[in-house]
Amino acid sequence: MRFEGTSAYVATDDLKVAVNAAITLERPLLIKGEPGTGKTVLALEVAKSLGAPLIEWHVKSTTKAMQGLYEYDAVSRLRDSQLGDERVRDIRNYIKRGKVWDAFVADERPVLLIDEVDKADIEFPNDLLLELDRMEFFVYETGETVKARRRPIVIITSNNEKELPDAFLRRCFFHYIRFPDAETMHAIVEVHFPGVKQRLVSEALKLFYEVRDVPGLKKKPSTSELLDWLKLIMVEDLGPETLRERDPKKLIPPLHGALLKNEQDVHLFERLAFMTRREGR
Repeated sequence: MRFEGTSAYVATDDLKVAVNAAITLERPLLIKGEPGTGKTVLALEVAKSLGAPLIEWHVKSTTKAMQGLYEYDAVSRLRDSQLGDERVRDIRNYIKRGKVWDAFVADERPVLLIDEVDKADIEFPNDLLLELDRMEFFVYETGETVKARRRPIVIITSNNEKELPDAFLRRCFFHYIRFPDAETMHAIVEVHFPGVKQRLVSEALKLFYEVRDVPGLKKKPSTSELLDWLKLIMVEDLGPETLRERDPKKLIPPLHGALLKNEQDVHLFERLAFMTRREGR
């Protein structure tokens, strides 16, 4: 099983190497990078490329590792026992399988996405170490051990919101998705907007990278935000001349709400425009 990219996802050579190395080593692939650089989409495209089913586990701040294995609904069982429901005779009726369990018993070798692992409690990764390492876990309520029929391809994403434990990192193959350079970004744009006018793309990319390079920017615009911005530019039928305009009064990019996502960054551009106007007097 080798990942060679797909027509809908521009994968760099080093990313392909990382995916295939993790598959060969049968280790989880830990993907880090700026938000909006395609970490989550990677799992979808790997599954599509390999013809494998995708099982997604999106982690939240309240998510516990045990939920990925299974959950036992003791409250429902107690309620049903008070109502005389026959279901209470089999405790399995109150055990809900988690995403890891689903991946372990899948008929085909699946791709298991554990998305944004750094959102959860710091102990979350450590609590999954044994299960992901041995590919099995014990169900205490039924006394059974669930073993993986075949080792899933595990892709774990992180936005670097917090440090992950060393013991967890040792068991992963790591790859950091660097922010795409202009050439790679041009290829990404072409995938999403085939046939788009090249002069428009060139001016848009030039302005986009200028925005990202502004010192003091709290949140730099991402790849997904660039694509949203380009879509709006085409819908509004703005030409490359509009993007090339360097009028100090219009220093802030047109349709900037797709690129700048907080008031601090908007105010930063407004201050820069004010300073430029003053210097031009």
